[in-house]
Amino acid sequence: MARLLIVGGFLAAIFWVYSIVDCAVQPSTRHRGVPKAAWVAIVVFIPVIGGILWFVIGRRRANDPGDAIRITGPDDDPTFLRTISKSEQDARIRRLEEELARLEDETDDGAAPDPRP
Repeated sequence: MARLLIVGGFLAAIFWVYSIVDCAVQPSTRHRGVPKAAWVAIVVFIPVIGGILWFVIGRRRANDPGDAIRITGPDDDPTFLRTISKSEQDARIRRLEEELARLEDETDDGAAPDPRP
């Protein structure tokens, strides 16, 4: 029985140290919930339970949606905006403005707009 307690304590100490190191070396972007310093404090001051909390709640996985690249429209993508020239941008804006004006002139029932001001 005493041997089992010694082995369990040894394994708990190894897990505790591993949790502290893992929490400390992760970049701040991989921490969920509270800041990195708070996670380190939780893991240090609540040895085994803090480590379990770190691995279950606090550590963001590499495939976690929080790390996913945010999908943006082409008008918000700087790479796309660098590929088109100023004249292409102006022509695109002009086409969009013309389409918007045409849509504003149409009515819901398809009748011609009232020419009176």
